[in-house]
Amino acid sequence: MRENLIAFDSIDSENVFEQHALNLFAYQFENNKVYRSYCDLINVSPAEVHHYSEIPFLPIQFFKTHKVTSNPSETAVTFLSSKTTGQIASKHPVHDIDLYVKSFEKGFAHFYGAIEEYVLLALLPSYLEREGSSLVFMADHLIKKTNRPESGFYLNDWEALRKQLEKGEQQKQKTLLLGVSFALLEGAEKYEWNLKNTLIMETGGMKGMRKEWIRSELHQKLKEAYGVTQVHSEYGMTELLSQAYSTGEGLFRCPPWMKVLSRSLEDPFELMEQGKTGALNIIDLANVDSCAFIATEDLGKVHSGGSFEVLGRFDHAEIRGCNLMVL
Repeated sequence: MRENLIAFDSIDSENVFEQHALNLFAYQFENNKVYRSYCDLINVSPAEVHHYSEIPFLPIQFFKTHKVTSNPSETAVTFLSSKTTGQIASKHPVHDIDLYVKSFEKGFAHFYGAIEEYVLLALLPSYLEREGSSLVFMADHLIKKTNRPESGFYLNDWEALRKQLEKGEQQKQKTLLLGVSFALLEGAEKYEWNLKNTLIMETGGMKGMRKEWIRSELHQKLKEAYGVTQVHSEYGMTELLSQAYSTGEGLFRCPPWMKVLSRSLEDPFELMEQGKTGALNIIDLANVDSCAFIATEDLGKVHSGGSFEVLGRFDHAEIRGCNLMVL
């Protein structure tokens, strides 16, 4: 069955998504001890589930306290979430790194085209300073896939980054500047920019480096400073193998194998109507070997067509690097 489930990138319709999700739920119900225990606790089994919205969503906190896996084989890599002193990192055991590579390569291409068309400049200082970052793994792989010597990580060498961005502008080279929010803000304050061929993409990640910003305020500051009409965003987390992207205005869209739902803040088993603020549930069908159905601690709204906003986090939730904004 697993051989069929890893073909998540063949999903091309709502009906195919639903059947794939139901099959994956049945598989993980049987093979994931942590998830099975949770489903048993709330008394839900595949026999009672007929639509993906009825599948139980595992609270994301379990990734901090248990090994969430549906695969008995040896773990290839364990991704770790960022944390501050006293916090517990989430751990995502990945048994088949090719599933992650397939997901982020095809997810990026779905929204932006071939990565080979870009020079990729990654501004991820806080993530490079620790081990186990899935974001750094993704950026490093995409940097290498551009096959361009100009692509790379930039830590504190702002002058080299400025020169490369100016060179790209002069050559009208498509450039992607992928950065954590506090680093992009630092660049906004250091120089005057006028970027016409560069796409600015923030990944979240204030991590207590400076005061939190509402996303709309952050994007307005970045647009003014960098001279761009839109600021793009990447939405991902340690516990997922897929990413959603926003091409502007903080409105995220998912690749065909990912879907976001919203649940009530009072009743975790009640799904919210479109446009209503709730906590976000995520279906990531690339998560074959862990858990594809996750109840996050992010607050947001889901809109028609499947797009969604991220508005903040639960007050009691630990602030984590990949999820930046407060209400």
